[in-house]
Amino acid sequence: MAASDQNTNTPVRTPVAGISPYTLKDGEEYMNDAQREHFRLILRAWRQELMEEVDRTVEHMKSDAANFADPADRATQEEEFSLELRTRDRERKLLKKISEALDDLDQGEYGYCKSCGSEIGIRRLEARPTATLCIECKTLQEIKEKQMA
Repeated sequence: MAASDQNTNTPVRTPVAGISPYTLKDGEEYMNDAQREHFRLILRAWRQELMEEVDRTVEHMKSDAANFADPADRATQEEEFSLELRTRDRERKLLKKISEALDDLDQGEYGYCKSCGSEIGIRRLEARPTATLCIECKTLQEIKEKQMA
């Protein structure tokens, strides 16, 4: 069973199946060794899952590539491959963010807002381990983006 966010009763899940949410202890220091190790485990497992998906895609595209005589079949296959490649491109960007988060962990900067320096929060990081902004700064960023669009 997933843990609940302290502010709501919404279940918190990690992005990697099989890794339980961190159990906070009373009076525990933020981003202590146990918390850093918990997030290192999540980030590494997530990276591994994404890399395995890349390998599956390459294998799928190699094995399923065919030169169909029917233009509709060929177009369908090209569209399918295009969708897979777009998904892999998004995952490539996510892999870069995961690497940056792991670097931040190594440098002791993980879990702190890049904008204001405050704690991002364990539950927010469990929902989005690559988060670099606290919820307040992220909300402000999104408002500014909407105004600029």
